[in-house]
Amino acid sequence: MACPAWMTARFRLHILLWTVLSGLAYGLVTAIIPNPVFGREVPPTSASIAIWLISAPLMGIIGATYTAPWLPATSPIFLLGGDGVAGTTPAGGLAAAAAVEDERAGWLGGVASFGTFLAIGCPVCNKIALLLLGTSGALSVWAPIQPIVGAVSLALLLGTVAWRLRMRATGATCAA
Repeated sequence: MACPAWMTARFRLHILLWTVLSGLAYGLVTAIIPNPVFGREVPPTSASIAIWLISAPLMGIIGATYTAPWLPATSPIFLLGGDGVAGTTPAGGLAAAAAVEDERAGWLGGVASFGTFLAIGCPVCNKIALLLLGTSGALSVWAPIQPIVGAVSLALLLGTVAWRLRMRATGATCAA
């Protein structure tokens, strides 16, 4: 099965790079990947590792939709945009609608990414949970709901991926 025209080799490379970057960043900061800078008081659970491994490629796809060129250079829309200037995005209502869609998808992806961070982090290293619940509350209240937060975050990431890929396939978005 052939890839769609918008799924260029450069786009796939951006997906790979963003996946590795987000996986490393989240893995190091939450100390799922052991490192000398960040530590965990509570070892990572299998749920937090699974959420981390699933969220990295989803964040990779989202990141690639912002950084990879949005249409192949041979596309007629790319060569002659809606305002008649070569190499521009389509103008008018489509561009304005795309800006609103981009903002919504960006906000949704940001919330999902933050939720992922909260879901895979150490429950007693989360300063908000620690201040609100104390150490025992962080372990007895926050830790059990972290997988739920992770599942919601993954659902939001999937929704954002679908949204961004739909926009990319229809040509309604461009790189930031």
